[in-house]
Amino acid sequence: MSVPEQFDVIVVGGGPAGSTAATLIADQGHRVVLVDKQSFPRYQIGESLLPATVHGVCRLLGVEDEVRAAGFTVKRGGSFRWGTSPEPWNFLFALSPELSGPTSYAYQVDRMTFDHLLLKNAARHGVDVREESPALAAVTDGERVSGIRYTDPGGRERELAARWVVDASGNGSRLHAAAGGRRQYSEFFQNLAVFGYFEGGGRLPAPDSGNILCAAFDEGWLWYIPLSDTLTSVGAVLNRGQAARISADRERTLMESIQRCAIVRDMLGGAVRVTEGTYGEIRVRKDYSYADTRFWAPGIALAGDAACFIDPVFSTGVHLATYGGLLAARSVNSVLAGELPEERAFGEFEARYRREYAVFYEFLAAFYDMQQHEDSYFWKARKVTNMRAGDMEAFTTLVAGAYSAEAALVRPDTLAERFSASSADLAGAVERTGAARTPSGERMTELFRAPVVADVMTEMNQIQRRGVGGAITEPPLIEGGLVPSPDGRRWIEPDTAPAAGTA
Repeated sequence: MSVPEQFDVIVVGGGPAGSTAATLIADQGHRVVLVDKQSFPRYQIGESLLPATVHGVCRLLGVEDEVRAAGFTVKRGGSFRWGTSPEPWNFLFALSPELSGPTSYAYQVDRMTFDHLLLKNAARHGVDVREESPALAAVTDGERVSGIRYTDPGGRERELAARWVVDASGNGSRLHAAAGGRRQYSEFFQNLAVFGYFEGGGRLPAPDSGNILCAAFDEGWLWYIPLSDTLTSVGAVLNRGQAARISADRERTLMESIQRCAIVRDMLGGAVRVTEGTYGEIRVRKDYSYADTRFWAPGIALAGDAACFIDPVFSTGVHLATYGGLLAARSVNSVLAGELPEERAFGEFEARYRREYAVFYEFLAAFYDMQQHEDSYFWKARKVTNMRAGDMEAFTTLVAGAYSAEAALVRPDTLAERFSASSADLAGAVERTGAARTPSGERMTELFRAPVVADVMTEMNQIQRRGVGGAITEPPLIEGGLVPSPDGRRWIEPDTAPAAGTA
């Protein structure tokens, strides 16, 4: 191999996590190279976004106007046929006090278009983007990661050197073990998904016609995502024990699942499954849910699906990816500028990232627990009172030390009790909120009064506020931790932050 090319930062993976990190680091004047094994645009699942990505991260990246101009379907929230109510109910972004106003929406996106848009934006910001260049392995110098080996489009093996590597190469990452941890899988969720695309499906009544619909049935649940006026993404999330059935006949499994769920069956009454082109394949996604036991080590940080993933019921995938990319960029920028030692900067990175993972995990566990109509193995296994010791121990390992204010989350003996209380709070809030047809008003703010919901909205709200309002000050999220700089691109000590109202 030739002499390694030198950069300040190498980003592996051109999806939302990698493009976010690369752009925000390059904006600080650092030399950044991004490699991806594929050629963009390329297919990817995960089409439903949350407002923090659209109005927070995309504004920081300088790409919000392009996202708006792309013509993606507007979603004002999620609609759920879930729990004891026979009628769908809504989780509307506008009902959060922090998310009210003109930014109280997100998008359903064609990921080929969305991801390519973010990657092209990274290149415009000075990132050296290299497609069709799969990463092979991390290169180490003593106990520090110092670069990567990759294959260029001509098939030649090459080496890149840098002070930092951000691994954002997805759930199939070849580099994540270089952080020194191991991937732990949740025994609680143990889900997999089989999904495809349909033309001509129905829509929910306006103004909810762009919402994602998540509908439970006896063997699992279905997502129904309106990507355009006519194209719909439909997936069945089933227990891992269904793997053999899915492997034998993916299409039959998906269609049988649809037939078992009345609301989705009726929505697809006049629809035809797409059988040609990019959307013509019935696909499977497995390995829900997991997280690495280490998110960083000297010279490398993990972001997006390379670090962790949680079940897709609340559309958290792209949010956690862009959030991880943002946190990694802040830490890299602070270290490269000589403003903070890497232990301090990346300690904040890991603590915030694990906190976000933890609060979503608890929220989603509560969400599954509130489904009470069905008596199948799928739903019995997702009652928090039935959580196995192994799953509780794995979870506490993942969140241990993440944030001291939540001691209960690192005690397996109290975890199931806490999650049960969260589920009861959530179920009660949903019952008080009422069906989707209920007019917006005081009743529909009940969801945001549930502590488990407030927890998952905390950091998303801050990201969105920063995107909408520009430079802001905010208190530490972690006890004894750092705060974002006024421009949101670095970390600073709390005692150096501008006084409130002066940023």
